[in-house]
Amino acid sequence: MSTLKLGIADDHELFRKGFISMLSGIPDFEFILEAGNGQELLDRLPANTPDIVFMDLQMPVMDGIQATEAAFERFPNIKIIVVSMYNEDRFVIHMLEKGVQGYLLKDTSPDEVEKAIRRVHEEGFYYNDFVSKAMHRKMVNRQVNKHPFFPNACNVALSSREKEVLQLICDGLSTTEIGDKLFISVRTVEGHRLRVLEKTGTKSTAAAVAFAYKNQLLN
Repeated sequence: MSTLKLGIADDHELFRKGFISMLSGIPDFEFILEAGNGQELLDRLPANTPDIVFMDLQMPVMDGIQATEAAFERFPNIKIIVVSMYNEDRFVIHMLEKGVQGYLLKDTSPDEVEKAIRRVHEEGFYYNDFVSKAMHRKMVNRQVNKHPFFPNACNVALSSREKEVLQLICDGLSTTEIGDKLFISVRTVEGHRLRVLEKTGTKSTAAAVAFAYKNQLLN
């Protein structure tokens, strides 16, 4: 059994220690890094680079948004799950656009945190019902914008199957579950996902989903 290396950046030591303790009993989870702010995280990443980092948003010295941008730039393979008390849609959408692989609230259950870790490790993303609803509300409430966030949005044409796969990703289904639902192979699902990334010019599934909702490519 391979070990998943984890890290956490949060300025509240009590939460940080409790979070680590909560997951320490899972045999294949190992916390190799903890930091009290974004700058401390970046300083420690070169020596100890986790597979997945849990990132708080509001921290002194350097906040989670800045730290996320810098971490992705310096360590392209790292995966980040936001763990925050902020439940406003604007924070969720903004961080998805930054490329984070998941967004959890601080009252999330231990079982869901474990599920998020495994899904991010295996699939590259985790969207729970809270995130999916935030993205849907963003789409519904979005006013027509003559200058979309992505300049080439008007040139993006997803096939009906690509939209279907992307919608099921938004609904929280795994690659295997999508394949079963659509009666196609896992390899075919992955092929559709990669073509969506290529067409949207995004680097992660999270960013592709944010793109699709922002530009009303999904129903």
